[in-house]
Amino acid sequence: MRIWIDADACPGPIKEILFRAADRMRVESILVANHCLKIPRSPFIKAVQVKAGFNVADARIIDSLAPGDLVITADIPLAAEVVAVSATALNPRGTLYTPDTIQEHLARRDFMDELRSTGAITGGPSALSKVHLQAFANQLDRYLTRYATAAPQ
Repeated sequence: MRIWIDADACPGPIKEILFRAADRMRVESILVANHCLKIPRSPFIKAVQVKAGFNVADARIIDSLAPGDLVITADIPLAAEVVAVSATALNPRGTLYTPDTIQEHLARRDFMDELRSTGAITGGPSALSKVHLQAFANQLDRYLTRYATAAPQ
């Protein structure tokens, strides 16, 4: 099991939570972005820089995924692809995307895009709060605990 991080738009506080978890749980964590990333020294944390371009980082993540891997992303279409290959996606706000929930999230995203395009609403999601950080950390901890319990010793 590996953790893949869609790092181009991943908030710094979320990366910090992931760095601590990678070392604590000894799980390989790979940040994928189209720019150079600063990461801590750790045998469990790696950064991969891809060429700039639309969905290049997403494609790299999807091409490298294995069933059981975890992907950290706020990109719902990427999350749908992740779920389709038997991996799991977790949003930086703590939402876990599963086969049972991903279609609802895609439909909501498309609906909100439509409302934004008509001018009915403007702007995006609210700023990341302490509540979001705690929800993310809790969901990540639950996932990694299940992984550690299920992993062969």
